[in-house]
Amino acid sequence: MSLKEFIKNSPKTELHLHIEGTLEPELMFSLAKRNKIEIPFKNVDDVKKAYNFSNLDSFLKIYYEGAKVLIKEQDFFDLTWAYILKCKEDNIVHTEIFFDPQTHTDRGIDFDTVINGIFNAFKKAEKEFGLSFKIIMCFLRHLNEDECFKILDKALAHKDKIFGVGLDSSETGNPPKKFEKLFKKALENEFITVAHAGEEGPPEYIWEALNCLNVHRIDHGVQCLKDEKLVEILSKSQIPLTVCPLSNVKLKVFNNLGEHNLKKMLDKKLMVMVNSDDPAYFGGYLNKNLIEIQAALNLSQEEIKTLIVNSFKSSFLNEEKKKEWISKI
Repeated sequence: MSLKEFIKNSPKTELHLHIEGTLEPELMFSLAKRNKIEIPFKNVDDVKKAYNFSNLDSFLKIYYEGAKVLIKEQDFFDLTWAYILKCKEDNIVHTEIFFDPQTHTDRGIDFDTVINGIFNAFKKAEKEFGLSFKIIMCFLRHLNEDECFKILDKALAHKDKIFGVGLDSSETGNPPKKFEKLFKKALENEFITVAHAGEEGPPEYIWEALNCLNVHRIDHGVQCLKDEKLVEILSKSQIPLTVCPLSNVKLKVFNNLGEHNLKKMLDKKLMVMVNSDDPAYFGGYLNKNLIEIQAALNLSQEEIKTLIVNSFKSSFLNEEKKKEWISKI
């Protein structure tokens, strides 16, 4: 079996995926039409041309622009359902997705509309395809902590749907420490915590996410190799790092996949795995990320297997389920 076939045929889990980042240009246009929303693009090609980003902030500008077409519960359902079909295609059997309520509530969209649309799509997928899932609500770190407290209060009413909380958006200049009180309250309310750190931000942000926010996982974390002590701690504790190769190249964290440090992270026995982040914007879903990083870094079948096994180990599935899936790879 070729490595490509091995990747396609293996059951997989995805742990770093922003549901708003799966908004394909075609769906963006049909929702804009359905909701009579003006968007600054004439056609699908126009949108695709805008997807040449110079950094995280230039991407976020377009990302927030695209999100404006999401208005009704059905829109969030349709967005999520389109991703679920990609999961089926890529043999993803379990997914833990992020959503950004503040991107929508700041536009006057009701919190319930957002979470119910997403959750109902996943409940349908669970029933129809056996896809298991967890939903993680992210706070936008470029906003102040007080704004985020309001969103946490809203999330409490949906504790049955929202498993954990995370931190995303513009990293530079917005250290995890800024949200220490917020995450303390989230933990008191029994939300699992994760945070984006060490994508563009320095290794200090990873330390802060671990020490101030008590996170179970670091999203991205590729800058950790700049700090030997941190690598030692991460390797020893096996704190997961949810790496997103195509995203890292698209946002100029690395010039190309050949320069990516994923293999070095594997060699240092870090708990790394591959994810797609915002696949509609970064040019590929999970299988494509795995296939392209394998080719670029000449990863062996054993290394690919480790990445896939790591993602199950790092998931919030129960131990029995983890073992069951790992035995099938």
